[in-house]
Amino acid sequence: MMAASVALGVAATAALYFVGRGDWRLGAALFILGNIGVNASFVFYESLLPHIASEGEIDRVSTAGYAMGYLSGGLLLAVNALWIQHPAWFGIPDAATAIRLSFLSAALWWAAFSIPLFRRVPEPRMGTEVARIGARVIAAAFARLAGTLRDLRGYRQAFLLLLAFLLYNDGVQTIIRMGTAYGTELGISSGALIAAIIMIQFVGVPFAILFGALAGRLGVKRTLFIPVAVYVVIAVLGYRMKTAADFFVLAFLVATVQGGSQALSRSLFATMIPRPRSGEFFGFWGVFDKFGGVIGPFVFATMIASTGSSRPAILALIVFFVVGGGLLAFVNVDEGRRHAREAEAALGAAR
Repeated sequence: MMAASVALGVAATAALYFVGRGDWRLGAALFILGNIGVNASFVFYESLLPHIASEGEIDRVSTAGYAMGYLSGGLLLAVNALWIQHPAWFGIPDAATAIRLSFLSAALWWAAFSIPLFRRVPEPRMGTEVARIGARVIAAAFARLAGTLRDLRGYRQAFLLLLAFLLYNDGVQTIIRMGTAYGTELGISSGALIAAIIMIQFVGVPFAILFGALAGRLGVKRTLFIPVAVYVVIAVLGYRMKTAADFFVLAFLVATVQGGSQALSRSLFATMIPRPRSGEFFGFWGVFDKFGGVIGPFVFATMIASTGSSRPAILALIVFFVVGGGLLAFVNVDEGRRHAREAEAALGAAR
């Protein structure tokens, strides 16, 4: 299934090379297919985490994965930005062609770095229930959806973490998606915005690794409160932002906590669900992750419509971090992990 989703995403991304001026229908269709491919592949990719890392090293593996993603994505993004801004340096006729080649390079990059996973990472053993679902993938998946959600709610601590993640990640995703629009509104040049985005990729590498180390010393739950608190500061500073220098300071702060918050959240979730059902439960993790980018932008847009400015809108995001952090405080990690291991043992005995 992961191979199919990667193939779909790679093919759709590569096909964007052929989209010309005015081909918005083709571009929109390929964009939708590409997003389906990448988001589906993330579900299968993240569900492998509890199978390849022990509970003692899962936080470091997760944060290292984010660090490598930042490094890889940052390198390609920097090259693509140079192509687009200076196409003649690379023998490319114009910026439009450079943009199209960027889509093709992203597809090739994606395909190439997926090969080691398919060659080296073994397929995890499935529980009997999951195996039965796999026999009739589409029909069984829809029939099982409500049951999986009901079962997930039975893992109270994992479900509580999921709700906390939904809220504070909503604030994170809104800052990521609306940040450049907010900067543009304040008159920051496109060159400065692109430079800030590239900076985030490279600054995020050491800080993602740092959060993995901190989780080993402080515990993953305690460590997660650090990025939640920093995002509150980011929202306050965003409200006061006036210059390009201010924007770079905010971008730097985002880079320090973005990867750590998401990597540690998923690794903590992975330890509180039974490994044989990780694919099912990480499917809901993916849904909550993407749904977390819906409520925040809606609140953001509503605040802009009512006040006429983005400043109060970005300040309103503090609510997501405060409430999400409050829910996180009630998560009992030890109980959640114990419940998951007991369920895992029961699934193993039923095979």
